[in-house]
Amino acid sequence: MVSVQDISVSFGSFDLLTNISFLINEQDRIGLAGKNGAGKSTLLKIISGLQSPTSGQIDKSKDVTIGYLPQQMRVDDTTTVLNETITAFSEIISLSEEIEHCGSEIARRDDYESTEYLGLCDYLTVAEERYRILGGDNYMGEAEQTLIGLGFERKDFDRPTKELSGGWRMRIELAKILLRKPSLFLLDEPTNHLDIESIQWLESFLSGYSGAVVLVSHDRAFLDNVTQRTIEISLGRIYDYKASWSKYIVLREERREQQIAAYRNQQKMIDDTEKFIERFRYKATKAIQVQSKIKQLDKVERLEVDEEDRSAINIKFPPSPRSGAIVVEATDLSKNFGSLNVLNKINIKISRGEKVAFVGRNGEGKTTFSKIIIGEHDYQGELKIGYNVKIGYFAQNQDELLDEEKTVLQTIEDIAKGDIRTKIRDMLGAFLFRGEDVEKKVKVLSGGERARLALVKLLLEPSNLLVLDEPTNHLDMRTKDILKQALIKYDGTLIVVSHDRDFLDGIVNKVFEFRNNRIKENIGGIYDFLKKKNLDNLKDIEKRVKIKNETGQVNTSSNKQRYLEKKEFDRNLRKLKKRLEESEKKIEQFEAEINAVDKTFMEPGSYSAADEKEYEKYRELKEQLNEEMDSWTQYSCELEEFEKNNNKE
Repeated sequence: MVSVQDISVSFGSFDLLTNISFLINEQDRIGLAGKNGAGKSTLLKIISGLQSPTSGQIDKSKDVTIGYLPQQMRVDDTTTVLNETITAFSEIISLSEEIEHCGSEIARRDDYESTEYLGLCDYLTVAEERYRILGGDNYMGEAEQTLIGLGFERKDFDRPTKELSGGWRMRIELAKILLRKPSLFLLDEPTNHLDIESIQWLESFLSGYSGAVVLVSHDRAFLDNVTQRTIEISLGRIYDYKASWSKYIVLREERREQQIAAYRNQQKMIDDTEKFIERFRYKATKAIQVQSKIKQLDKVERLEVDEEDRSAINIKFPPSPRSGAIVVEATDLSKNFGSLNVLNKINIKISRGEKVAFVGRNGEGKTTFSKIIIGEHDYQGELKIGYNVKIGYFAQNQDELLDEEKTVLQTIEDIAKGDIRTKIRDMLGAFLFRGEDVEKKVKVLSGGERARLALVKLLLEPSNLLVLDEPTNHLDMRTKDILKQALIKYDGTLIVVSHDRDFLDGIVNKVFEFRNNRIKENIGGIYDFLKKKNLDNLKDIEKRVKIKNETGQVNTSSNKQRYLEKKEFDRNLRKLKKRLEESEKKIEQFEAEINAVDKTFMEPGSYSAADEKEYEKYRELKEQLNEEMDSWTQYSCELEEFEKNNNKE
């Protein structure tokens, strides 16, 4: 389907990718693994044709179509949600217009025998058939279904896109790509802006999709549920595993242990052989053996252990200047965007040293209130920022706010002041921008590298209130853990907007839930909040009402266990249904072949001695059909029993 052949990418003397090759087959589900800056996004751009490699080539089948979702994207702000989404059906819409124009032209004319009239009729027939094949009668329904699956409500369809946050606009772009139904999806961090319901919908969509999928994600569960193959990029090389993310982690460790063991064994053999040669080199009685050992060493193919990338950033927030006892206090604060009410008379108080989380589904006002705190939005009501409060802010779209034409070094030099200017290169080095890396332009940086650069900016001046809006979106697993430890040690006041449960655990001691234009305070850590609310994921807040039982009491069983049981149930259900569908297809195939032979045998004079082999094949088909019918009956009973037992539970 797609062949990646000896691809290399270099920036000056730095080699990002070195002679990598692999195949993408039909229905492959591939997850790209590797640290930020390893080249995952670059590889997707090369496969999509948006970037050329330094050397090597990409070969694609003629009929391959590609749907590419990048980490950063410029989106249209001049139309509505639905109108922007249906641009995915540009060919269908164009055909509809042509059919309408052609029909009007035919109705207007009366030269029924002319070449032009007959040509119009022929063209109309072809256009209508093409329109039908492309699903022209159903495209609006498909668009609406996809938008709903990605978290939109019907009332949102006519909303201007300029009213939406960057995350919701990215959902529109994802919807457009899904609706185009390419033969290959290239998705770069598709879950960054999705809540849990939308992620599960996307998982289901991709799992049942007939084409191939290559994706970059730092969501472990998403990778496990979608991918069946993992390609790791490390230090310019790739390692291809026929396994999903969790199995790949185990296999990677096993591979390295085997390499190390084999290397040590070989080194011991080489060392012993060299000692033998040295000891008996000048003894005539051992001359033949010495020569044999020398030849043996010359033939040895020296093993090497794959170099392991252990580079990691070093984050340490500077000491915080002391602020007043009350850092942020809002009283009856409201915020409207035109007729849309986002926050309605909220009351909130954050004291010095508190570390709090803002949680809730997308669009409930978390980012809006964060921007009110830093002074970017006006509001109604009262807001007090405490004495001597110095705010450091990390925006959800921080990577988009960087000047793409500046280098890494220029970006920091332009805002650094005083003595800190002498330590710029040291700071950049601590965030893995070393040597010539500081001369890279922002536009060539990966999403994770841009996030790291934004963190450097955050550290330039001491602050005693950090407001972090989705700081982990583009960070790899290792960097997220390092940032978490730095925030735990941070001695100032912290506000974190995040859906990442594991990241928040151990950092925050209070949770503010944004829901229905209001804010509710919850004392304790993130797991205290989850236990109290009986939620499995912060992004699943909107489902609380749905999981109440008939008595109105919230089920208090283990959320994690219930979630895992549901995922296991869904996985098993998909397997049973798929097995049943495959059996039905086999039955249809056997019946079609038997019917074809029946027709042949029914023709007069069709039998001859030479047809004995055909009769033997016919009998085999009958037997195979009977066996498959028995299997289908068994699969049907198993599926029915499985669904019945789980419904009882």
